[in-house]
Amino acid sequence: MTTSSTLPTPVEAGPVAYSLAGLRALVTGGASGIGAAASRALAARGAHVVIADVDGQAAESVAAEIGGSVWTVDLIEPNALTDAALAAPLAGIDILVNNAGIQRVSPIEEFDPADFRRIISLMLEAPFLLIRAALPGMYERGFGRIINVSSVHGIRASAFKSAYVSAKHGLEGLSKVTALEGGAHGVTSNCVAPGYVRTPLVEKQLVEQAAVHGIPESEVLSRIMLTESAIKRLVEPEEVASLIAWLASREAAMVTGASYTMDGGWSAR
Repeated sequence: MTTSSTLPTPVEAGPVAYSLAGLRALVTGGASGIGAAASRALAARGAHVVIADVDGQAAESVAAEIGGSVWTVDLIEPNALTDAALAAPLAGIDILVNNAGIQRVSPIEEFDPADFRRIISLMLEAPFLLIRAALPGMYERGFGRIINVSSVHGIRASAFKSAYVSAKHGLEGLSKVTALEGGAHGVTSNCVAPGYVRTPLVEKQLVEQAAVHGIPESEVLSRIMLTESAIKRLVEPEEVASLIAWLASREAAMVTGASYTMDGGWSAR
């Protein structure tokens, strides 16, 4: 467990300030995509990273690569997020990255209410419960970093994504409230809001978007996903991870309640 003597102070500048040595991080959805890239970036800066993922085998693979540990968990399962169940996984966590997510593309009138609830549960309720469990320890140690992987859909809307857009808008609000409450205790809370990232989640959307829009799968990127972006390419997971790692550092001690877009200019319109 991290002790107060190992916590960084917001004094030094330069390369040393980016070190996360002695800190313990937890990344949800850490076995693939943005989560895996974030886990690698945090570990490269010295943090011990707990990979939280429903896919235990994939999580073990990433953990072995970076010298981390694994919490195999289904964050949609209510019993996984009780106070008792969270006590051990959240013990000593200095950096919490809420990243796990799923997607469903469908018109509202056809949207399965069960899918809507699953998305809200995983992408809004679970972050709330994890933040709630992590804050007391962070407050006690006088240091903490909450980093919520939002989306450009946390500040903009797209048709056929009612649950995802609702969850990400809610996550943005939760992050701001956490920032206001945590500021006096050395805890910051911020959102990272990328556009479409090259992940399995987005690759799956190519098929769904093609079906719902009635166009070939090969045309989804150019005609649907990247129409609003000034830079016509997908965001790379490592680019998002670099911002997450900076927000976790002491260099970002005065950054809280913010939402950093990484959307190729989409939200500039």
